[in-house]
Amino acid sequence: MERDVKKAIDRVYEMVEKNNVKFIRLWFTDINGMLKSFAIPSKELDNALTEGMGFDGSSINGFTRIDESDMIAKPDPTTFQLLPWREGVARMFCDIYNPDGTPFEGDPRYVLKRNLEKLAEEGYTYYVGPELEYFYFKSDKATEVLDYGGYFDLTTLDAASDLRRDTILALEKMGISVEYSHHEVAYSQHEIDLRYADALTMADTVMTYRIVVKEIAQKYGVYATFMPKPIAGINGSGMHTHMSIFKGDKNIFFDANDEYYLSDFAKHFIAGVLTHAPEFTVVTNQWVNSYKRLVPGYEAPVYICWARRNRSALVRVPLYKPGKEKATRIEVRSPDPACNPYLAFAAMVAAGMAGVEGKYELPEPIEKDVYHMSEEEREKLGITSLPGSLIEAVRIFEKSELMRKTLGDHVFYNFIGNKKAEWDRYRVVVHPYEIETYLPIL
Repeated sequence: MERDVKKAIDRVYEMVEKNNVKFIRLWFTDINGMLKSFAIPSKELDNALTEGMGFDGSSINGFTRIDESDMIAKPDPTTFQLLPWREGVARMFCDIYNPDGTPFEGDPRYVLKRNLEKLAEEGYTYYVGPELEYFYFKSDKATEVLDYGGYFDLTTLDAASDLRRDTILALEKMGISVEYSHHEVAYSQHEIDLRYADALTMADTVMTYRIVVKEIAQKYGVYATFMPKPIAGINGSGMHTHMSIFKGDKNIFFDANDEYYLSDFAKHFIAGVLTHAPEFTVVTNQWVNSYKRLVPGYEAPVYICWARRNRSALVRVPLYKPGKEKATRIEVRSPDPACNPYLAFAAMVAAGMAGVEGKYELPEPIEKDVYHMSEEEREKLGITSLPGSLIEAVRIFEKSELMRKTLGDHVFYNFIGNKKAEWDRYRVVVHPYEIETYLPIL
């Protein structure tokens, strides 16, 4: 490991010199997954890599109080990349430390790293492949669409082909592998799918992806948003997340002798995800607006069940192709692209591993469209629902010992406080619906 870090540091210096880098942006996230950044001149690089750079943590959402505000951001040299849209500027992700050199428990990246270390002790590697959807609008002031295209359209209706192309080129310049891109179901909605990677690399990648999409859009004079449900009555944006667990080179989700090609490990893992989904929903769907997407009928799963072909299920297991054992995975369909990926990936794998450790029993798959079942049919099959609002999700989350243990006390309690404050701000606003509905009759 030390050799890998030294090699990465050598590469940093080589890239800085070769590309005449003048500034390095140090990136990290607050508790909500908002990207934070400050820039250092390249002459400060030695100090940053050895000692880290001090900053005021009390100004960062969910970090520290003003009386204990000193924090240190130490860049991870393995994450060094040039920014394609800023000549002479590079970036590195940071780990956040207390002044005494101990990891800061409120750092979302540390939360994920701590959970991954626990998996690594058992010899496991956790891989993730998210599909992030987003919208292009003419500005950030209104939801005026660029096109009226639909799913996979390749016509003049898809006005954003050039934006997607330039976004992919920028991502690839930053070492991020893209599987494919396409127009999504809703007007002006798009998707770029990332090739799977280990969870920490992928969480860093999701943060990078979101800023790249926005930067390229800005260059074209348009606005890109990862808001889960910007337009009522049409599909919202999801982040369907494919997950698998490997031991060494072997995908331990796969079993050639099982009717579903799933190992007992995978079945227990899926059962864990289903059982604990209501508890982690506020992490994977963390905004008031997230619950405008989580309603039946718009491809967003709200019913807790699993299937292979059925896309109305919360968890889907893509069908096995002979010779593709390593591709065996599960797809969790509820997360949205505005979540904090570090916390979301940690919460989902903890749910799955709780199922493995507790040997949870997996129910039968549901291959019928759950949206069109009656309430009685769903009840008979034991199909329950995800929380229907932010406050409902918070109340389930705050009773979860698993989530408290997964995220750590600092993040757990700060997250609850943060989300309750958001709900309070939302619930006192008088919305246009209320004016339109009640003012004429009351």
